[in-house]
Amino acid sequence: MSGMVRRVVTGHDQHGKAIVVSDGPAPYVHTIPLRPGYFSTDIFRTGNTPALIEERVAETTLGPRRQLPTKNGSVLRVNYFPPETDAIKNMDAKASSELFASLGNQAGATFEKTGRHPLMHRTETIDYAIVLSGEITMLLDDSEVLLKAGDILVQCGTNHAWANRSNEPCTVAFILIDGVYEDSLKNKVDAAI
Repeated sequence: MSGMVRRVVTGHDQHGKAIVVSDGPAPYVHTIPLRPGYFSTDIFRTGNTPALIEERVAETTLGPRRQLPTKNGSVLRVNYFPPETDAIKNMDAKASSELFASLGNQAGATFEKTGRHPLMHRTETIDYAIVLSGEITMLLDDSEVLLKAGDILVQCGTNHAWANRSNEPCTVAFILIDGVYEDSLKNKVDAAI
């Protein structure tokens, strides 16, 4: 796959009638040299809640790569995970930190503190992960779960990593919604890492 995802965006004409504003490849595909074969295609972003519905939506995915949504915002993206390589499995903490820096979320990297997996990270978001094809394992602090095509996972601000341990690629659609930890949980998750 090339990272191309067809994206259709609707809007309104000058009379308020529903129209297609754009129909074509989503313009922002992110690759990571430290992770060959992986790509992430940002489909759409919102910047506030409730989301502002505009007559003609401007492009929402351009600009620097941001793994996370903006404050009170959301992001929809499609990630393509090739089978995990030895280079990922054997990545050191410095390379892990660099990888997350390239995603715009260096502070989210937790591998140096936990040692569980080089792609361990935490985001203060609610994430809906919809497995479109293939299979992938989500690792948590002390457990893991295998997800297959058609499965949906709701990730609630946990420390986690994604590992494709199969011999085939996996494609996952993610919707990330900005969140905030309740005070008592924030202290616990900070202490756990």
